Amino acid sequence: MVEGSMTQGAGQGPAVRTATLRDFRVPPYAQVPVQSGQPGHPEQSGQREHGHEAAHISMSGHPGNAIPDDELPDGYTPTERDLPVIGPEGVTVQLHLAPDELPEPGGPGPLYVVGDVHGYLDQLLAALGEQGLIDAAGNWSAGNARLWFLGDFTDRGPDGIGVIDLVMRLSAEAAAAGGYCKALMGNHELLLLGAKRFGDTPVNSGAGTATFQAAWLLNGGQKSDMERLQDVHLQWMSRLDAVVEEDGHLLMHSDTTAYLDYGSSIDDVNDTVHQILTRNDADECWDVFRKLTKRFAFRDEGGPEAVQELLSTYGGQRVVHGHSPIPYLLGEVGTEDASDGEGGGPVVEGPHVYADGLAIAMDGGVTMAGKLLVVRLPLDN
Repeated sequence: MVEGSMTQGAGQGPAVRTATLRDFRVPPYAQVPVQSGQPGHPEQSGQREHGHEAAHISMSGHPGNAIPDDELPDGYTPTERDLPVIGPEGVTVQLHLAPDELPEPGGPGPLYVVGDVHGYLDQLLAALGEQGLIDAAGNWSAGNARLWFLGDFTDRGPDGIGVIDLVMRLSAEAAAAGGYCKALMGNHELLLLGAKRFGDTPVNSGAGTATFQAAWLLNGGQKSDMERLQDVHLQWMSRLDAVVEEDGHLLMHSDTTAYLDYGSSIDDVNDTVHQILTRNDADECWDVFRKLTKRFAFRDEGGPEAVQELLSTYGGQRVVHGHSPIPYLLGEVGTEDASDGEGGGPVVEGPHVYADGLAIAMDGGVTMAGKLLVVRLPLDN
């Protein structure tokens, strides 16, 4: 938990936000200025206490390409609500914020969700910019707004690692501004983790022998993503939560009831998935991937009942999910190949509300020449 206060004296320049870190440290890619000369904090020379070098960020000209050189600090949780204020444990840090960057008073800011990105970094930047969440340079500009990504950052598109880097960086920038940017575990995160960890190790797929490597390639795995994948990305993905509830919205990646197999509460589900990934057993990890790849549980006649089962177990009034592209849900496109969406595919203008209004689908089919959706909740219809 991070506690903090904010003060601004007359004629003293920008406000100073003072925060005491108890449990978490800011990731090394968080470029937040720290007051030079304080004990235990980096000096302008770039050195940390005890002589360790400060983390560096390499930028290659694109707003998404922030590649951290260090690994995540111990205890970093990408969905922790009070994530980041900076510095070693027990030390007070002053964050200097310009007046127009101060978090807005009066409680949490507006809530936004992002559908499946699948490596389409430029489309993501454009969609976030249209909603006023980032500025022209790709930096967080939404104050205390809250932003949830519903998973599936990589595969099929050209720059999955750039997408992950962008989300990681925005997480720190949003928290410093009084908001947050967080992410859920998608089936493609599980697939990429498995391909990296287990490669061609045979797993029991339930329908014969399979491998994560073969499944990753079959599902649009990009060689460039694998080549750029670092430990920091693997740690970040493995700590993502599977399901959360926010303002009456039950957020999850997949339109399936398989989450019920992992616990009777949100905490149980997330803890169980994290434990399985920590045990690093190929068959167990494959089973999670297989279950969270299921889809269409809310689409047909029994859809409203399926949604209600999830809501009655985990809370919330509506499920918001990605995973199944809206044209795919509507039955107007047969596969997720981009060629199927060219020419004759349906035009997606926004989320698809269905299952008697209890479910909201957020995957606009960016891999099928569709639209990458960034939407403010709640929706009226």
